[in-house]
Amino acid sequence: MQAHKGTAVRWKQDTLVAEEPMEIRLLAREEQQTVAVTMRTPGNDFELALGFLHGEGVLSGLDEVSHVSYCLDADVEEDQRYNIVSVNLAGRHLPELDRLERSFFTTSACGVCGKASLDALEIQGCEAFPKLQPNLDPAVVKRLPGILAEAQGLFQKTGGLHAAGLFDTEGTLLAVREDVGRHNAVDKIAGWMLKARLPALENRVLLVSGRASFEIMQKALAAGIPTVCAISAPSHLAVDVARRFGMTLIGFLRDDRFNIYAGHGRF
Repeated sequence: MQAHKGTAVRWKQDTLVAEEPMEIRLLAREEQQTVAVTMRTPGNDFELALGFLHGEGVLSGLDEVSHVSYCLDADVEEDQRYNIVSVNLAGRHLPELDRLERSFFTTSACGVCGKASLDALEIQGCEAFPKLQPNLDPAVVKRLPGILAEAQGLFQKTGGLHAAGLFDTEGTLLAVREDVGRHNAVDKIAGWMLKARLPALENRVLLVSGRASFEIMQKALAAGIPTVCAISAPSHLAVDVARRFGMTLIGFLRDDRFNIYAGHGRF
């Protein structure tokens, strides 16, 4: 690339983040259906697929899955085989997917009203967290961005990735995932939790490197994560989700400060 700084111009090499499409397929015996196609950073693809399907209510648990694999069918071009992930179900038939098709209201480009979105979460089977005990230390919360930044190996090389980190309330980093898509990074965390069969505990804290949107909150809720922290701002619908489902939502977590938008009693 050509780099400009002041009046100086020079050619240099740069490391760019990978971005490729990934198709998620559901298989049940002889039935097969494409569920979604997402642009993602290759890596942890099986976690991404599992986390996405769990967050959308297609999977309730890992017991419903027989195995996950890349598509190695002979009719698929070789350079695309690792861009197709097949989630093979343990049952004989595919689940009802009409609701899933209606659930793609979660992008900020759509105009579905907030109440419909919140009601859909309850229809999906998401339950509010019970009243959580005060177990969040402001000093620990302020340390989380620094811990996440140090763990972002790809970001340090490219500067072009979002990150999601799963912590406990003591500030221990349990898992970190990076992706060009911030929602994908959260799906990878959710998929990792699903594969590890981690129980839902009130000491789980999710930190995202960008803003907190409705979809981020939806995915955290489905994964059983009661606390979401964001480096940037939350949307008003993200706050609505947090308050309706008993979650803690923290925004603008940076520079030794943060704002609490829901769950003030946790401190």
